[in-house]
Amino acid sequence: MAEGAERQPNGGRFSQVVEVRGHIIDSLILPRILDQLLDLRVRFDIEELTVGRGNQDPSYARIRITADSPERLDEALGAVQSTGAVPIELRDAEAQAAPLDGVFPEGFYSTTNLQTWIRRAERWIPVAYPEMDCAIRVAPDLAGVHGSAERAECVPLNEVRRGDPIVVGRRGIRVEPLERSRGPEPLFGFMGSSISSEKPKTYAIQEAAVWIRQARASGRRNLVVAGPAVIHSGCREYLCRLIDAGYVDCLFAGNALAVHDVELALFGTSLGVPLGGGPEPEGGHAHHLQAINRIRAAGGIRAAVENGMLREGVMHACVRRGVDVVLAGSIRDDGPLPEVITDVIEAQGAMRAQIRGGVQVALLLSTMLHSIAVGNLLPATVHTVCVDVNPAVLTKLADRGSFQTIGLVMDVGGFLRELLDALGI
Repeated sequence: MAEGAERQPNGGRFSQVVEVRGHIIDSLILPRILDQLLDLRVRFDIEELTVGRGNQDPSYARIRITADSPERLDEALGAVQSTGAVPIELRDAEAQAAPLDGVFPEGFYSTTNLQTWIRRAERWIPVAYPEMDCAIRVAPDLAGVHGSAERAECVPLNEVRRGDPIVVGRRGIRVEPLERSRGPEPLFGFMGSSISSEKPKTYAIQEAAVWIRQARASGRRNLVVAGPAVIHSGCREYLCRLIDAGYVDCLFAGNALAVHDVELALFGTSLGVPLGGGPEPEGGHAHHLQAINRIRAAGGIRAAVENGMLREGVMHACVRRGVDVVLAGSIRDDGPLPEVITDVIEAQGAMRAQIRGGVQVALLLSTMLHSIAVGNLLPATVHTVCVDVNPAVLTKLADRGSFQTIGLVMDVGGFLRELLDALGI
């Protein structure tokens, strides 16, 4: 039976009361909760609803959820809890030891990318590094940062170690949903919920420029995740200008972007096609392999920049400006370049470390696999803009849970050009 649930006399049904507070009306939090309950076909009764009178005033709702089985009630509680509802009956979160390296205990709490708190010793402790599809690990708070004997953090499955205390069940857990901004920038987190080629792109790009500037001014980090289309489409120079202006702190990409960037720098072609026009050179189909070969002979991208072989392009700009680059390999890669991380778990860990280093804005540019992969690692509080000509990429990203994303169906060159204008570069 769900913890704290009451068995009702009417037909043996089970119920529990939850509450949700904050800007739950204008941020559409309460409607989402009710939609979830309707979809699960459980009964709900709003026992109390207090609506804030002004746009700064919070609202409050107390809802009784009733189901015909404890399993259905558990399912309903899990759904609404991920949207910010909390059971009225407060209990501390329970933790059990991981049985083996890389194995969570049965019944572990699966996290969302929203800011989460756990209740331990009657104190609410924030869970560090919010990330979807992880568990919550409890450890001694040696620094005493939160005034508690313990701290908590999200941990992916492959990083858990035998004996680690892992939160199980749903009691003692509070999730903070994203709320509509009280300030003049309401776009992030709400435009991303719909995918349309007719979305007001200029306004969205101007908003992205505001957040990029704010991130740099506050010492936070801007992340660019880019696919090889940035090179093929002839807009490499736009990305280079963004890097040279100091608006890119880290770059995630695959082997392909780096290879074709280097190919363009060394041979003037991308996949053997001259981007400046003219006929395809004889043997141009091998240029990307020749580019890989030269970089490998030089000892890597940085060495090629330092010895003067590589004098332009995205990789050159990243080395020169000190941008942190993570190149993640795939089964399709030629070479690959020496800097490419071919172990996917190692690459995931390298990306996670960069994100946890203070990323505040993420631009996902024309790369389906990397956009979805990185989206899975990002906290919901990271302002995320995904640009692709294929609306299915944006839909898949949103369906995976990266609902804070602004999805722009447009050419990446047009996006970067307008972004540079908005930034005054």
